[in-house]
Amino acid sequence: MALLVHLKTVAFLRGKGDRMAKVTFRGLSFYSRIVENCEEEAHFNEMFRWPIASKLDGNETLEIQVYNYSKVFSNRLVGTFRMVLQKVAEDGHLELIETLIDDNNTSIKTNVSIQIRYQTMDGSVGVWSDGEFLDVPDDRDGTFAFETDSLLSGQSHCSVVSNRRSLQGTIPTFRKAGKGVFSAMKLGKIKSSKDDHKKGDEPAILEMEDLDRKAIRLAGTLDPDTISLASVTAVTTNVSNKRSKPDIKMEPSSGRPVDYQISITVIEARQLVGLNMDPVVCVEIGDDKKYTSMKESTNCPYYNEYFVFDFHVPPDVMFDKIIKLSVIHSKNLLRSGTLVGTFKLDVGTVYSQPEHQFYHKWAMLSDPDDITAGCKGYIKCDIAVVGKGDNIKTPHKANETDEDDIEGNLLLPEGIPAERQWARFYVKIYRAEGLPKMNTSIMANVKKAFIGENRDLVDPYVQVQFAGQKGKTSVQKSSYEPIWNEQIIFTEMFPPLCKRMKVQIRDSDKVNDVAIGTHFVDLRKISNDGDKGFLPTMGPAWVNMYGSTRQYTLMDEHQDLNEGLGEGVSFRARLLVSVAVEILDTSSTEIMSSTEVQVEPVSNISESATGKIEEFFLFGSFLEATMIDRKIGDKPITFEVTIGNYGNQIDGVSKPASAKKKKKDSDGEEEESELIQNSSEDEAEEEGDLVSVSSTPIMKPVITDRNYFHLPYFEKKPCIYIKSWWQDQRRRLYNSNIMDKIADKLEEGLNDVQEIIKTEKAFPERRLRGVLEELSTGCSRFVTLANKDVNQSGRTKLDRERLKACMREMDSMGQQAKQLRTQVKKHTVKDKLKLVQNFLQRLRFLADEPQHSVPDIFIWMMNNNKRIAYARVPSKDVLYSIVAEETGKDCGKVKAFFLRLPGKKGFGPAGWTVQAKLELYLWLGLNKQRKDFLSGLPNGFEENKAARTSPGLQSVPPISLIYNMKQVFQLRAHMYQARSLFAADNSGLSDPFARVFFSTHSQVTEILSETLCPTWDQLLVFDDVELFGEASELRDDPPIIVVEIYDQDTVGKAEFIGRTFAKPITKMCDEHYGPPRFPPQLEYYQIYRGNCTAGDLLAAFELLQVGQAGKAGLPPIEASTDSERGPILPVPLGIRPVLSRYRIEVLFWGLRDLKRVNLAQVDRPRVDIECAGRGVQSALIQNYKKNPNFSTLVKWFEVDLPENELLHPPLNIRVVDCRAFGRYTLVGSHAVTSLRRFIYSAPDKRSNNWASAGDIIVNMDSEPSVKKMDTVVKLDATSDAVVKVDMNEDDADKKKKKKKKKKGELEEEEEMDESMLDWWSKYFASIETLMEILKAQEAAQAEAEEREDLEIAAEGADIKPDDLLMKGSKSKEKSRDKRGAKDKKKGHVADGSEKRPFKPKVDELLVFNKELESECGNFEDWLHTFNLYRGKAGDDDDHALDDDRIVGRFKGSLCMYKLPLSEEITREAGFDPNMGMFQSIPHNDPINVLVRVYVVRATDLHPADINGKADPYIVIKLGKSDIKDKENYISKQLNPVFGKSFDIEATFPMESMLTVSVYDWDLVGTDDLIGETKIDLENRFYSKYRATCGISSNYSVHGYNVWRDPMKPSQILAKLCKEGKVDGPHYGPGGRVKVANRIFMGPTEIEDENGLKKQTEEHLALMVLRHWEEIPRVGCKLIPEHVETRPLLNVDKPGIEQGRIEMWVDMFPKDKAAPGPAIDISPRKPKRYELRVIIWNTDEVILEDDDYFTGEKSSDIFVRGWLKGQQEDKQDTDVHYHSLTGEGNFNWRFVYPFDYLMAEEKIVISKKESMFSWDETEYKIPARLTLQVWDADHFSADDFLGAIELDLNRFPRGAKTAKQCSIDMIRSEQELPTISIFKQKRVKGWWPFVARDENDEMELTGKVEAELHLMTAEEAEKSPVGLGRNEPDPLEKPNRPDTSLMWFLSPLKSIRYFIWHNYRWLILKALGLLLLLLMLGLFIYSIPGYLVKKILGA
Repeated sequence: MALLVHLKTVAFLRGKGDRMAKVTFRGLSFYSRIVENCEEEAHFNEMFRWPIASKLDGNETLEIQVYNYSKVFSNRLVGTFRMVLQKVAEDGHLELIETLIDDNNTSIKTNVSIQIRYQTMDGSVGVWSDGEFLDVPDDRDGTFAFETDSLLSGQSHCSVVSNRRSLQGTIPTFRKAGKGVFSAMKLGKIKSSKDDHKKGDEPAILEMEDLDRKAIRLAGTLDPDTISLASVTAVTTNVSNKRSKPDIKMEPSSGRPVDYQISITVIEARQLVGLNMDPVVCVEIGDDKKYTSMKESTNCPYYNEYFVFDFHVPPDVMFDKIIKLSVIHSKNLLRSGTLVGTFKLDVGTVYSQPEHQFYHKWAMLSDPDDITAGCKGYIKCDIAVVGKGDNIKTPHKANETDEDDIEGNLLLPEGIPAERQWARFYVKIYRAEGLPKMNTSIMANVKKAFIGENRDLVDPYVQVQFAGQKGKTSVQKSSYEPIWNEQIIFTEMFPPLCKRMKVQIRDSDKVNDVAIGTHFVDLRKISNDGDKGFLPTMGPAWVNMYGSTRQYTLMDEHQDLNEGLGEGVSFRARLLVSVAVEILDTSSTEIMSSTEVQVEPVSNISESATGKIEEFFLFGSFLEATMIDRKIGDKPITFEVTIGNYGNQIDGVSKPASAKKKKKDSDGEEEESELIQNSSEDEAEEEGDLVSVSSTPIMKPVITDRNYFHLPYFEKKPCIYIKSWWQDQRRRLYNSNIMDKIADKLEEGLNDVQEIIKTEKAFPERRLRGVLEELSTGCSRFVTLANKDVNQSGRTKLDRERLKACMREMDSMGQQAKQLRTQVKKHTVKDKLKLVQNFLQRLRFLADEPQHSVPDIFIWMMNNNKRIAYARVPSKDVLYSIVAEETGKDCGKVKAFFLRLPGKKGFGPAGWTVQAKLELYLWLGLNKQRKDFLSGLPNGFEENKAARTSPGLQSVPPISLIYNMKQVFQLRAHMYQARSLFAADNSGLSDPFARVFFSTHSQVTEILSETLCPTWDQLLVFDDVELFGEASELRDDPPIIVVEIYDQDTVGKAEFIGRTFAKPITKMCDEHYGPPRFPPQLEYYQIYRGNCTAGDLLAAFELLQVGQAGKAGLPPIEASTDSERGPILPVPLGIRPVLSRYRIEVLFWGLRDLKRVNLAQVDRPRVDIECAGRGVQSALIQNYKKNPNFSTLVKWFEVDLPENELLHPPLNIRVVDCRAFGRYTLVGSHAVTSLRRFIYSAPDKRSNNWASAGDIIVNMDSEPSVKKMDTVVKLDATSDAVVKVDMNEDDADKKKKKKKKKKGELEEEEEMDESMLDWWSKYFASIETLMEILKAQEAAQAEAEEREDLEIAAEGADIKPDDLLMKGSKSKEKSRDKRGAKDKKKGHVADGSEKRPFKPKVDELLVFNKELESECGNFEDWLHTFNLYRGKAGDDDDHALDDDRIVGRFKGSLCMYKLPLSEEITREAGFDPNMGMFQSIPHNDPINVLVRVYVVRATDLHPADINGKADPYIVIKLGKSDIKDKENYISKQLNPVFGKSFDIEATFPMESMLTVSVYDWDLVGTDDLIGETKIDLENRFYSKYRATCGISSNYSVHGYNVWRDPMKPSQILAKLCKEGKVDGPHYGPGGRVKVANRIFMGPTEIEDENGLKKQTEEHLALMVLRHWEEIPRVGCKLIPEHVETRPLLNVDKPGIEQGRIEMWVDMFPKDKAAPGPAIDISPRKPKRYELRVIIWNTDEVILEDDDYFTGEKSSDIFVRGWLKGQQEDKQDTDVHYHSLTGEGNFNWRFVYPFDYLMAEEKIVISKKESMFSWDETEYKIPARLTLQVWDADHFSADDFLGAIELDLNRFPRGAKTAKQCSIDMIRSEQELPTISIFKQKRVKGWWPFVARDENDEMELTGKVEAELHLMTAEEAEKSPVGLGRNEPDPLEKPNRPDTSLMWFLSPLKSIRYFIWHNYRWLILKALGLLLLLLMLGLFIYSIPGYLVKKILGA
């Protein structure tokens, strides 16, 4: 849809003058051309067109304003015409003549005649094309202002006429590739006529002042914070744009191998499932495997082993590699061990993490063979992936006592749930089409002769790779259209940590299988993890595969392309696939528990499932073919266009012709007939035999110049057209196109904003608001457009879900953009810009459609059937739609294509030379929509159709176009200068010249020798340039100009440096040559070489039409006035910049590290400085070896430079060596590209620092937070309280503090003794502080982000952010509680009376986790270092190899200022005119210095030995001194602690570069360099930051914190004051000192070593030094006492860190007092301890053995324990046999002597790693006591029953009795209070033994009563004890039942024992009963006798 206004004439004008009109509709204004010298009638006769998106509303208005145009004054409004477009909306057409009204709304005589047309489309579908402004979004305040002209009137009706050019000229236009002012292309920069007669040299692109003026005028009615600037770049002209922008980057980036280093630290494993295992961790990346050592008999092994893998592969290959961590149980030389569990992720996942790393995260192991089993344990590890140039910030390796919260620190990317489930991934492979031949045809012909049948020459199968597993389909023998119908099933955790699935068609071959084509399925694009998201799903959809060309050769040079590396150069095949995922319920029984890949057949899929087949029509017209490389230029050439296999004549489809014509994939008759039915009847007749024409006629090129040829197309332009049949899935492409266009617009806008910020123009925030407005309108437009088509055949689940997701995402993005717009303020622009850049990434991600439809289009240049060079056009870019937004960005437009060589040939220099440049018009759409296919071509042609006999063929496309309109132009290329060019010669310079191509012409500038910054100042005139087409279109859309820059070589052909594109500004013959468009202004164009930038070109281009008058009608060219330059024309005056006089002062200090030139040493160097043709030479250094400094320090020269700083030419520094006989050789050179940083600005007298009103008392409490870091003090093992101690307290207070005693707490808190503290105490305290600061920063950042999100949310819901914060903070409470009581105590800290526990304060230093240089701007405060280069620049991606080219360094500085300089400066007291601006600079005579280097330790060294370790030692080089500390190497250690200081004497300047290297010691052979770091000591020495010796935080004269500097603080302060001409220091009473006008306060007493107090001023002086930055004028931060962390680098692996070294350097001049002895930082020696463990008893131990007589359960219990490791010091008790209750009595003592490092809480052990080791290796392991309970067996192996591991620093207190002892003591370890044996010394109690059962649950397997007693070695010596129950101090024997020992004497005894033991009571009862019965029996037996006796009375 569009509104067209034809402005014909304006009549009855008064007077005579230049007139111009402005037509405005919907806020978008167009300006007419200027009609010059017209009297009462002005004939404009111009068409204006507004593409519109929404229907024309009857109430909308059109406004026309007519102006008298004036070059000097502002334009005068003649009158305005407004009309309501109601009639137009109804009829669509209107012609009228109407009078104008003036400012007072009264009618005047002048009238205007116009014609209006309103084009709607069939149906009223909205269109929003590139050129349109957006509707004003509704604003909540109702006062919404949009910076387009009509709205600027605020609320009034009359229009503000602003003195500015039309919007189109105001804002810089940027292109994708352009970065800034140096935009790569200035396309469409039409400067509409407006009075802008600036004499300045501002390039047009920087004009924004007028906007400000306009804004100021507005300020009355509007808040400037709501103003936004709409895009100007979108509307380039008042004509639809018929040309697209060319892509400037030439080289495909992927596919080129790069260096990567993956470092993995395996720290420890926990909770491994299994009993008493010996675990080993295997780390596997791709095919590389590395193993840790084996830890014996533990479920929680501690390794802390570091592995490094180096790769040199393309990024895609790297990121698809799988990192696999697996734990293997009991692996040894003979057996591979059993797998416990594995964890997999791909390298890409790690690389996409912040800082490219996971740090201290727990990887959860699962068993691939049994997915029902659950978690098999955890490995704690660090994984980092470093590419070239990435630097990884490793968190500081301090004592890692982080609480082991495993669940909260799982190794998973953000947003992935901790509980991952198992899932099945189904990849269904249906069929493929269009496969190429993969075999030679000789064999086939033989077969055909024998068998008589024709076979397809390919045996395809499909292979799918995912998460390190491969699955394959069956092989379909000899078929170009194989049908598989199989599915491959992977089982993997979901969400998977592998991003891509690789689907590859391969050709099965007897020798080796080759890939035919590869497609990657990116899981992130086919799923969505939001709450309304969906599981990965795709298809069934066709995927297109691209690769090498289709001719079959045995050795395909482009085989890599088929593997998916690099950009495919030809269509290979398409494959019908689908992907689905189902989450498994692992609890169900029938599930397959293994993760093996399975392959199953699936049912066939219907034809229509992938969409209805439609006939597509592709049309192309070649308007120009130029810049054809001369190698191919002598043979006839043709161009072939293919889409899929259609149009491919030499190696396309191997099918019978009839099928080929109808449809490539015709499987059966039905489809063919269906096609015919689908097309309408007449069409079928017409096109019954329309044959595609896919290539241009063969033509012989014509010579353009020495390097390039062109094809003589002239007025006859060949055309191609191809019909093809594809499933109609255009909707996918349409949605992508809409999003792409929004993204392009956004990117362009963001480039604008960055440009405005970069060039420091006003109001970047307004432009950003405009960008956000466009974005939100674009998003809402997408939602309406995408919503239309919700039902369509062939839509897959992914299509539906993706559409929903995109709509949600776009909708929310639109909302967020609206919200952001209101938040954009002047100070927040940069932050918001970052947020908007995230939008851009999101948009680009969304726009990438994972399901393909129509394949890409390839354009090949061929000669004699050989393919030479190609271009690839995505089909969506040229796809037509009736809705403008959905149309591809290059559809129906002319675009410049640069053809390049295929595959690897296209890498490097060969790929940068253009093979050919085409101006090509392409149109792709359905055959039904064909009527519009020529509409975008430049007008003025006739179609030339193929001769046909049948009359009815009107609609046949033309085979060529004949242009009968021809315009003649003259092109003027004003080539001014270039800068920062690529160094192409060995001298490190180039001999550049530029070659300018336009159409079929080319010209060259002159060659300037030996420079990287040539100023050609040359005008190239191209006469008789013929362009075809209508004049008006050429005015707005001229072809592009290509500028190539070469380096001239004396022999051989010129070498390519780089290229750039430009668009000329066009002047038609009836236009006036004058402002605002002419003369054109110089602009910067970025020069590209491949993908890298190679400099900038400053130039201007104008295209002038030659009229009837011939060249006489053109503006005159000034003849060359310069006699020397001969015929060369200079750039004319109006274009070259306006110059001013500048003076440049140069400080020459010295030269350093000059390398040899041609094998000769440099002896007498000199420096030449040159800028804009003027320059100065330094004094000659007479003897470089003796003194490399210059004798004369300051020289100056004057030069004329442009006033505009951005146009300043570079300044060249060259060093030459003066040899005998007046010969000079160039040593090296350096180009200072931007002089901006050296411009002198006078200090501002009014600024705060100069305030002299009165004295300012500096408040000491508001110290920077770093110094006053509150140390967190852990009170005691049992308490959780964490208290902040104020670091700034006087010692006096401290002594008064009493410790507060808590109930039930042992008062064992030791006062730390001064004598115990050493340098390491200070270091560890500082590291703790550093960690806290980092944590606090992270927390603050997180909080800020949270707040921002809440604000955005709040604005959406109209709530105050504070209310929301209240809600939000509840959720944060939890996280805060973790931070403990330290927040709660904050309030009390200041209150001195508060009694609080207190830890003596340790003085701290600063630990920088980077180099000191990066903290202080390389110490270039007044002395700059310029690297000198020589030799050819390397062609690496980012010139990273430039380090090899450095041949030395020039030290000096520059200062430039405009003349004349103000008087004040030169009149200052003590001004030395010889020194110019470089006053008070020290002298550069040689000076002797003592350099003291302290090396603390190194971390993460790159392993140098085969065993994955290194034996590091330190080497220090400075000048001739070379210290090798070889004998003190540290064996097998990648994190060595050196703790050494080295003293070296040196003389600056000769010896100023200090190199600290770490070497690896080798027994045999030379030692290898691991890495080194270089420090420039001279800059540090002379820096005003005073980096000679760090200033400590406190002054003390003895102890660990003794003052290191020979000068006391008061002397340093006095010296600084004197040098800086500052008044002071004046020490006053009461601890005050005054410096300048600042007063500082501080303590004045000091204690000496005898504890006596003395008065001193040192504390005060130190206080001032620590706040020196607050002193006016001279203040700056002085370097504190510190440790810096420097990366170690190795030349062999450029750009990749090889480890880090912590160190610092002190320097003391020898002419001052000598310093004291070096501080002792030698590593702490571990302290000897002895741990005595008495095992008293066990109870409830589970019973393992069955008795073979009685079947009864018993156990033969013994206890085993160790501290350092099972091999080293395990000890066993004796055996308590036959415990039947699990009770065991031992009274057995273990004794473990060990060496312990208190600070690191680690035990130190030294042992030989293996029997072959040369020396012992030191290991540090955590102090953990392991106790195990075992069941002793006589003949088989002992059975493991249970274990407990006690961390001696924090373990649960033992239970008082066995009853109270439970498994909870281990389960809830975190909650229970813990104790440390190092504090408690002696502990006794019961602890549980646990083991894991089959279900992986912990179960209680026994209890042990033990006593732990810790003694130092000295105490142990005084009271020795025996092992077991031996002397001395023996333990008594346990009281055990004897059978437990005698059982083996006789089985009968044992039986007796058993019977007695079990049936004791029974036997006793039975015996009693027996006795009773016996007695009864006896009684009965004897009673008769007695009776008889009695009776008889015997």
